[in-house]
Amino acid sequence: MTLILPLLAALLALALALYGAIPQWDAYHHFADQRAWRAIPHAADVLSNAPFALIGAWALWSGRALPRSESTLAWRAFAWALIATAAGSALYHWAPDNASLAFDRLPIAWACAALLCAFFAERLDARWGSPAVLAAALIAASASVALWWFSERLGRSDLRPYLFVQFLPMLLVPAALLLRLPKRFATAAPDAAWWGVLLGYALAKGLELADHAVFAQLAFVSGHTLKHLAAALAAAWLLAVRINCGSRR
Repeated sequence: MTLILPLLAALLALALALYGAIPQWDAYHHFADQRAWRAIPHAADVLSNAPFALIGAWALWSGRALPRSESTLAWRAFAWALIATAAGSALYHWAPDNASLAFDRLPIAWACAALLCAFFAERLDARWGSPAVLAAALIAASASVALWWFSERLGRSDLRPYLFVQFLPMLLVPAALLLRLPKRFATAAPDAAWWGVLLGYALAKGLELADHAVFAQLAFVSGHTLKHLAAALAAAWLLAVRINCGSRR
């Protein structure tokens, strides 16, 4: 039954390959909320990244005394990726352009890779949480951002490698949950935690796409700012449930 998962990954790769290059749209850097606060440009989009750093630091601190499991290293990598996301995204929104966008996308790709390794270590095989596999996943995630960046430099923008890394967990995790893959140990994150983070991710993507529409309606906050908060809340939910499960051992 687990052969369905690599088949889905292959189908996603094939679909992206057949679709052809997916360029970054020209207006990508034109966010709705351009307001500054004191010396901070685009202040709401910059400052709304702070929760990622707080959540990542809290997870590292709270999880330090928990018993180790096969997925511990991947969860720690995810927490560090959240901290890096806060820094990278704040840097990008301070002065949005393709150069700073690479620092935004890189830790997001790391977070996706670490999260998938943690999930598979708890549901499929302990080797997914090993240093070697995790390192390979993080390298592949880094390469996806590098390939996009080089394609921009060459004037042939192509987001497909990065999109593959970003959407792969959102394809495989719900598929595995629907296949009812059991938890391999009692302290693994339950299904509800994973469905919660998937719902939060979907909400965040919707808010991102509705950036200007949300700002036009609400005036005081944009869709992109709310996207940061929704994604941070989803990560907090998943980490809190996982840490709570680990403390019960």
